[in-house]
Amino acid sequence: MAADVQFEEFSVKCKNAIENVCVAWLTEVGGEIAAQTKRRTRVDTGQLKGSWEYVVDKAKLECTVGSPLENAIWEEFGTGEYALKGNGRKTPWRYKDTKGKWHTTTGKRPNRALHTAFQMIEPKARRALEIALKGLK
Repeated sequence: MAADVQFEEFSVKCKNAIENVCVAWLTEVGGEIAAQTKRRTRVDTGQLKGSWEYVVDKAKLECTVGSPLENAIWEEFGTGEYALKGNGRKTPWRYKDTKGKWHTTTGKRPNRALHTAFQMIEPKARRALEIALKGLK
């Protein structure tokens, strides 16, 4: 005599639960990286410091942290003789600041605020994701 077997499909519920955990984790980690980057950003006018933000793409399960300001690139990678990859201008140049004062410079040292924030948060973030995923039922 054959036993009655009933198959129940839960793959959609499982996938949704995993996605929900991942989106919540991305939101938490993105916010923390953006906040740490703001704390580590050098301040002149405060414009760059206030521009760091994050966006979570739920469809791709990705989080992007950044700033729309060009100065963010210069702060992160440096300029002139201090450029991180050594590809900056090698001769001094002059510029006028927002107050009309002239300056001569050979470049700007990289601050690496975003990189440092990510490096600091990554181990804790990985562990938090492991714990969140293991806690699914």
